Amino acid sequence: MMEDRQLENKIALVTGASRGIGRSISMALAAAGAQVILSARTVQKLEHVRQEIEKAGGRAQVIPVDISQTEALMGLFGDIKKRFKRLDILVNNAAIGIFGSIADTSREDLDKILDINFKSMFTACQQSFKLMMAQRSGFIINISSIMGVKAYKHQSIYAASKHAVMGLTKALAVEGQEYNIRVSAILPGGVDTDFISDARPDLDRSVLIRPEDIAQTVLYLLALSPTAMVDQVIIRRFASTPFSA
Repeated sequence: MMEDRQLENKIALVTGASRGIGRSISMALAAAGAQVILSARTVQKLEHVRQEIEKAGGRAQVIPVDISQTEALMGLFGDIKKRFKRLDILVNNAAIGIFGSIADTSREDLDKILDINFKSMFTACQQSFKLMMAQRSGFIINISSIMGVKAYKHQSIYAASKHAVMGLTKALAVEGQEYNIRVSAILPGGVDTDFISDARPDLDRSVLIRPEDIAQTVLYLLALSPTAMVDQVIIRRFASTPFSA
């Protein structure tokens, strides 16, 4: 972790911050000195994370939003601009999973997963990009998945949404260079959260990646010097096959 608080006075937004990976990332950013905007649907859970951060000496603000609602998501960025005048870090973490055979997958399921996993991320990236263009600096980190570069049985629409995230991330990274906006993706394998129970019920939770590992990866990306950049980080379970992605 950044012991010297290199993120002091930085404004960071984390979506899906109420639990799991988002909670761990929010805690780590606050510990590194950032003022963290916590966003998700459930106010009570967000307030609990905020209290944890403040108890540890960090700073956090709660702005609840349902990211599937475009107007509400646009309003979040309007609120950020009004309150903070800037945004230094965006961590797009919010996502859902819908799993099952392609033969049994409905168009409604497809629309739902694309709305949350891709379209809402596009809007968040777009609105953050506008703020960062004006200030000519910023860092966007998209939490993708190993499913952004490969696929498993019964994960067709989830894999499609994460492949879309990777396409967006690559285009943003190219477009952001001239504005000093950095864009990276983190692609975890199975992480020990409630989400994994639906995605991979076959996995022993004792061998899963810890949410804190993802948080430390975010800090690693943010700590790189101005002359270095990592486009993507693939994190696999140690028990899985090396170099299998």
